[in-house]
Amino acid sequence: MERHSSALSLRVWGELGCFTRPELKAERVSYPVISPSAARGVLEAIYWHPEMQWVVRQIDVLNPIAYFSILRNEITSRQSDRVAATWAKDGRGGYDAAGDRSQRHTLALRDVAYVIHADVRVAPGIDEHPAKFRDQFRRRVERGQCFATPYLGCREFSASFGPADQDVDKPIAGLTMDLGRMLLDIDYTPGHQLKGGGLGKPRFFDAKLQEGVLLVPDRFAEAA
Repeated sequence: MERHSSALSLRVWGELGCFTRPELKAERVSYPVISPSAARGVLEAIYWHPEMQWVVRQIDVLNPIAYFSILRNEITSRQSDRVAATWAKDGRGGYDAAGDRSQRHTLALRDVAYVIHADVRVAPGIDEHPAKFRDQFRRRVERGQCFATPYLGCREFSASFGPADQDVDKPIAGLTMDLGRMLLDIDYTPGHQLKGGGLGKPRFFDAKLQEGVLLVPDRFAEAA
């Protein structure tokens, strides 16, 4: 199996993780491993700059895949800052969480650990070298700094992170399985509302774990 050569690698781990399959979002069911879009979210929580973009190349699975099931109380309607501001301005209205609550099932992962291999892509029209952003990312990782606490799919499932050790952090040999259609990322068109609602178009790829390694297509390449 030919693996990608990436400029940066990051070890990320946590007690819990849930990378919800989009076709099963009412009752959350996690992919067996972190999705590329969730991995990008971890990287951006540590370091983000408007002049660069993250490209996830490869994800190594370090721990055996283990599921657990929980029931959680969740609200059913989407909340809006604009509506809340209107309530505050008018002095009327409000939200009854107890009346909008439902119990939902989540099939999540426990004791997860990955190595994320990624590259930096300079945004179009920017005259900078990728090494500038790579060095800043490495320094932040060494210091344990982040813009926001990284999380593993759900915000309450916080993640720890640190430099990857190539001699220790090895993918699980023999872990080979088809993962089906996995979310690669979402393409956003600034200032444009797509038909059917929403601001972005999801892109998927046929995902497969080979010897504990998930190879990720370039999200900036033309869709097949």
